[in-house]
Amino acid sequence: MDKVVLGFSGGVDSAVCAALLKKEGYEVHGLYLDNTDESSRRDAETTAAYLGIDLRVLAIKPELEEKVCRPFAASYLRGETPNPCILCNPTVKFKALLAEAERIGAEKIATGHYARAEGGALYKGRPANDQSYMLCRLTREQIARAVFPLGRYEKTQVRALAEELKLPVAHKPDSMEICFIPDKNYVNWLAARSPLPQPGNFIFHGAVIGTHEGIHRYTVGQRRPGLVDGRKVYISRIDAEHNEIELALWEELFRTEVRARDFNWLIEPPVGRSIPATIRVRHTKWEEPPCLAVADEAGGMTARCETPVRAPAAGQSAVLYAGERVLGGGFIV
Repeated sequence: MDKVVLGFSGGVDSAVCAALLKKEGYEVHGLYLDNTDESSRRDAETTAAYLGIDLRVLAIKPELEEKVCRPFAASYLRGETPNPCILCNPTVKFKALLAEAERIGAEKIATGHYARAEGGALYKGRPANDQSYMLCRLTREQIARAVFPLGRYEKTQVRALAEELKLPVAHKPDSMEICFIPDKNYVNWLAARSPLPQPGNFIFHGAVIGTHEGIHRYTVGQRRPGLVDGRKVYISRIDAEHNEIELALWEELFRTEVRARDFNWLIEPPVGRSIPATIRVRHTKWEEPPCLAVADEAGGMTARCETPVRAPAAGQSAVLYAGERVLGGGFIV
């Protein structure tokens, strides 16, 4: 019987994953990455016992601090909008799963992400719940050894499976918060770590029209309350160096060129040549225009889009696709 190490939180997704993997004949070994509270750990232990799988609890707070929390905070203070899951997956979560697989002699690792790994490549999950965007920085080795049992399911189907299997977590709510900021108040979390940026000016078409409360409270594309000359205005750029936030009209938010740094290619990088792709600049499904993408020798990527994309935000990820296949992802600049 082949062994698999499953990232096991005790929620409905990981519980259904364990049941599906057991049904496929795997010997499932759960790994709980402990960085939250005791009740969450107890929930995971109870669900693992119910499913009859081994569960190892691994403390990861030092790794999470170094690889995710510190970069996340620094990015916000630079006026960027980071995505902590994209930082965490390759450097903490999947790294820990692979290490555990090596320790127990397992060939495969698994998580409850709604994506697919086939033939060493990463693909989208079902449109309603696709999470491939969050996995864009996985290494090729991590993808080659990954199994995503939920890749062909929608969340409603997974809930139905949990009820059919009579899992105790069938109706457990989804976790929507950042795991290391359980109360969702990232401003207080930032304030506990370092001095926060001071108030500064809102700039609209070169003129000062108001005062912002600190650049860490805003993101590109966000609407500013109120009207200017009878029209809605939106944040188009955050200038950390001058502590200013530039505003624009809706039609001024769109860009035909997107640049990214530190691009993680899951194919041979197209240095000096353009390849056709589609691009996603945030974790939403409604916007993925065709583009021509080219890699540079410094590790960056430039995409020129057929249809302009709305408000690409520095710090978010630009992810390229060829059909359903993920080509890679990097950080928007």
